[in-house]
Amino acid sequence: MTWTAPEVELTEEPVLGPERPMLEAWLDRHRAMFLHNCAGLTGNQLATTSAEPSNLSLLGLIKHLTDVERMWFRIRLAGQDVKTRSYAAGNGDGPFEGLDPARAEAEYADLVAEMAEARAAAATRDLDDVFVHERVGEMSVRWLYIHLIEEYAQHNGHADLLRERIDGRTNK
Repeated sequence: MTWTAPEVELTEEPVLGPERPMLEAWLDRHRAMFLHNCAGLTGNQLATTSAEPSNLSLLGLIKHLTDVERMWFRIRLAGQDVKTRSYAAGNGDGPFEGLDPARAEAEYADLVAEMAEARAAAATRDLDDVFVHERVGEMSVRWLYIHLIEEYAQHNGHADLLRERIDGRTNK
């Protein structure tokens, strides 16, 4: 049997309420929207590139977002000594090169697990808490949430177009 990415339920984002739950809900909504764009696709479909000369694919975005979550929340915010892929620090197109559709299920599971690890890493931190970025200096947890919302929003636009190219499905 061929693995396909599972269906994902989308929740409505909050329009009223305290800042922290709002930021968390918006980030989780964007995470779910990305996974929704992958739902029902096989490893081969997830590895389908957008259009020449681009090598952008949903599987590449899965790998990229796994490393984004790990780098920002676990390594930078929580100071955990976990490894990330060598391209995560901006070294080329690594997550989009040499994709193995047979690894799609494992890559997808890694992203979902990393999302949970990121939630746990941020759960004990206040929005005004700071952490140090090795090149920029001090940053707030609030900034981190806003940055990750922006990161997912950008890649959800890519994912919408990739999904439409793969099987015609749109999120309208």
